[in-house]
This record gives sequence, structure tokens and C-alpha cells, in this order.
Amino acid sequence: MTTDRPISEDDLHAYVDKALDTARHAEVEAYLEHHPEVARRVRGFASQREGLREAFAPIAQEPVPPELSLARLIDARRRPVTVSWRWATAAILLLALSGVGGWFGHGMVERTGGGIAALAREASDSYEVFAADHVHPVEVKAADRAELLSWVSGRLQHPITAPDLAASGYRFMGGRLVVTPHGPAALFMYDDDRGTRLVMLVRPMAVEKNSAMSQHVNGRVAGFAWSQNGIGYSLVGAAAPELLHPLADEIRRQAMKDT
Repeated sequence: MTTDRPISEDDLHAYVDKALDTARHAEVEAYLEHHPEVARRVRGFASQREGLREAFAPIAQEPVPPELSLARLIDARRRPVTVSWRWATAAILLLALSGVGGWFGHGMVERTGGGIAALAREASDSYEVFAADHVHPVEVKAADRAELLSWVSGRLQHPITAPDLAASGYRFMGGRLVVTPHGPAALFMYDDDRGTRLVMLVRPMAVEKNSAMSQHVNGRVAGFAWSQNGIGYSLVGAAAPELLHPLADEIRRQAMKDT
């Protein structure tokens, strides 16, 4: 079965959640049959989903506590409420402490989950899914570059440009929007016409808005990630880091020139 619509990250997650219509479900199944590496990733999504369901199943099956019954809650709303000054003071103090703790906790979670390290992982994951795809590696091809950049800039709410790596031996293939745990990201793909592909992921950064370039390795995929002016960049590929570093420097140079 073939389809004119490429399979997106949204389709994969909707497939796991059983939220696709019958026709689109069949299209995704056919796609997974011909893309075993993506199928393995989707099976991982499904396994995590079932694990969460099993973990929370005992809680979902518990009876509603009497104090939370609808009749009791309605009766409580009708009765005047008297609160001692001691309880009121304790509640205010607890609220203040939880607010401060929540604020700092939010910053800690965001820094560990949404910074450069997370961007690097997302770029590596996107590379594994799309670089090996010989049918629809990109959703918008290089010939429609202007349309692609307008699309991703609108979704990311920031002017985005695709670096030119032709002088370094890599032609621009095109790109797409991908879904990450931290919002949409633009994916650009390059090829040296000898089978070596590179992927660059770009998205806004909630933290680490300006950070130095750092190297990362995820299995066979290596790359470099950094951020400037609130936008994160990560270049990845199945190549030696010493070959990727000059390309990352060139991308950063062009990005700085465009801002």
C-alpha cells in the first residue's frame, strides 16, 4: 500500500494511541512493515504506554473515597466554613513554600530535560528515523526551499534559515517539522551523494538560550549542539566527530550572520 502523504511523528504517536482512522492506520502499518528501525521505535512507544497503564491500573480501580462523593461535596459547599487562624496560617505557609519549591523544581526539571542535552538526543532520534528512509526522508524537498522555511518559521515563531553546505560537499535535500517533547522542531537533511546523510535539528530553547558548542555521541550517531539567541542547533550524522565539527562551525557562522 502506498500513500501520497508522508508518515509523520504525529502519525506514529496516534498509531500507538489507536487514534487513527482505519485508512490511515493501514497506511502506517504498511510503512512500518518496510521500515523495521521505525517499527522498533514504535514498539518501544507502545511498551511504555502499556507500562504506564499497568502501573496506574490499581489506582484507577480503587473506589472513590467517601469524602470525595458528590453528595458529600455538595453538602460541604452548602455549610458555612470556619477556619481557625492556626490552620489558615499553616495553609498560607504551605502554599508559599510549595510555590517556591515548585518554581525551583520547574527550573531543575527544565534544565535537565529541555536543554542542550535533550536537543542532542532529539536530533539523534530524528536521524535514526528519517536518515535511513529512502522513500520519504524529507516532507518538503529542496526545490521548495522558500515554502519550507516559511512553514517552519511560522510554526517555531522565529525566522529560520537552512544553512548552505554545498561548499563542504553536502547538498540540501529538504526538511520537515518534527515533534519533540519540547515542542515542534525543524529538521533539515543533507547528503554528500555517496550515501552519507546529515541531519540538523533546530528549535526554540526554554533554557540555555546561549551556550557553547558541545560534542555528543549516541551509539553510532555523533554530533554537535549549541544555542544562540534562544534557538538551539544540533548537527548529527554517522560520521567521525572530527569530520562533523567543521560543518557545525560553518552552520554556526551562517546562523550568526543571519541574526
